Amino acid sequence: MSMDTDPQPQGDDRDDDAYVLDPKTVTAILYAVEIRDAARLSELMAPLHAADIADLLEQINAFDRSRLVRLYEGEFDGDILSELDDSVREDVMSLLQPSTLAEAVRELDSDDVVDLVEDLAEPQQEAILDVLPVQDRIAVRQALSYPETSAGRLMQREVVMAPEHWTVGEAIDHLRNSDHLPEQFYHVVLVNPRMHPVAQVTLGRLMGAPRATPLAEITEEVFQIIPVTQDEEDVAYAFNQYHLISAPVVDDDGRLVGVITIDDAMIVLDAEHEEDMLHMAGVTESSLSDRAIDTSKARLPWLGVNLCAAILSSLVIAQFEDVIAAFVALAVLMPIVASMGGNAATQTLTVAVRALATKDLTPANVMRVIRREVLVGLLNGIIFAVVMGIIGMVWFGLPQLGLIIGAAIVINMVIAGLVGTAVPVILDRFGADPALASGTFVTMTTDMMGFFAFLGLAAVVLL
Repeated sequence: MSMDTDPQPQGDDRDDDAYVLDPKTVTAILYAVEIRDAARLSELMAPLHAADIADLLEQINAFDRSRLVRLYEGEFDGDILSELDDSVREDVMSLLQPSTLAEAVRELDSDDVVDLVEDLAEPQQEAILDVLPVQDRIAVRQALSYPETSAGRLMQREVVMAPEHWTVGEAIDHLRNSDHLPEQFYHVVLVNPRMHPVAQVTLGRLMGAPRATPLAEITEEVFQIIPVTQDEEDVAYAFNQYHLISAPVVDDDGRLVGVITIDDAMIVLDAEHEEDMLHMAGVTESSLSDRAIDTSKARLPWLGVNLCAAILSSLVIAQFEDVIAAFVALAVLMPIVASMGGNAATQTLTVAVRALATKDLTPANVMRVIRREVLVGLLNGIIFAVVMGIIGMVWFGLPQLGLIIGAAIVINMVIAGLVGTAVPVILDRFGADPALASGTFVTMTTDMMGFFAFLGLAAVVLL
C-alpha cells in the first residue's frame, strides 16, 4: 500500500533556519513575560523541546531570563538544565526555588546529574545532592570521585543486565516486572556470576527471537568494554570507530559499574571538535552571554603571543631596510608572499590536527604525509610563482622582481607544507595540545621565512 506524502525540500530548497527558534514565537514569549501572563507563557512554551527552551534562555538578556524563569518555574523541566550552556546554567539554577530544583534534578539520569553538578562549587553541589534519593546520591558521589574527563564521569549507573545463561523469555519477563528501568536503553548487558560483562544483546534481537532462545545465541558481534578510568576522548573515538550504540563500563576488577550511550559519546566528540577549532583560533570556550570583560581576559594572552610573533617578523624585515628603501615595490609585494605561505600552512595544519584527533595520522605514516604535504606545497608554489612572476614583471617592469617573488612563494609554500604537518605532530608527541599551540608557531614561521626568502633574494639579485 502506498501513501501520499509531501515532498521534502532538497538541496537549495532546504530551509537553513528549520531548527532555529521562530522570532515571532520568541517575541510572543517575551511579551507574555512582560505582562506576567503565566498561562499564555505556558501555552507558548509547551510545544518547545527542552533544547529549544535552553537556546531561548541563552539568547535573551539576564533581566528577561530572570523574569521568564520565575514565571515559568512551576513547569521547569530537568532536561532544560542539562541542555543549558554552563555559563547560563548556574545563573538559572540560582533563580529556581529549592523545591523546584529538587524536582527537576530527580527527573535526570545519573550521568546528567553529574554533568549538572561537577562544575559547581561544593556548597551548591551538596545542596543538589541532598535532594536526591540515597541510592542516586551515592551513585553521583561515586562518579564525581573519578577523574574529570574519564569514562566514570560520562557513564550512567542505571544499567539493564541479565545473567549470561538466561533465555529470551526470562529476560523479557524480568524487564516487564522491573520498576527501575532507565528511561532509554539500547542493550541488555550479559554478566557472569562475578558481575563481569561478557556480551550484550540489542533490544531488536531480544524482541524478535523466540522465548526459548538462549541470550548467548543472539549477542552483538561488536562488543567493547570501557575501563572506568579511560579518557573520554578515547571513549568517543571508540564509539565513532566501532559504530557503538552503548558500551558497558567496568571498574579496576572488571565488574560492571555503568554504561555509556551514544548520545553522551557524541557530545564529547562534538566538544573536542569545537575545542580544536577554538584553540586553532587562539581562543577558549566561551558563550555569547559571557561578560565582555571575561571574554577580553580570555583572549588577551593569545593576542599577546601573536604580538610577539609579529614583532619577530618585523625584526626580520628591519634587517633589509636598505633593500626596501631602494626598491619600494618590495614593500608592496611582501604581504603576498607571507599571505600565501600562511594560508597554505593553515590548510595543512587543519588537516594534520584533524588527522591526529581521529588517530589517522600515526608514527607509521607521518613521514609519508609530510612528504605529500611538502610536494603539494611545491606544486602549488610553482603554479602561483608563475602567476605572480608574470604579474611582478608587468606591474613593475622588472623581470628580476618577477623571478624573486616567484622563487620566494615556492620556498614559503614548501616550508608551509613542512611545518604545517611537522609542528602539530611534534607537539602531540610531547603531550601538548597541537590545536592550541600550532597555529601561532606555524604562522610565525611562514611569515618570517617568507619575508627572509623574499627580501634575502632581493638583496642578492637587485643590489
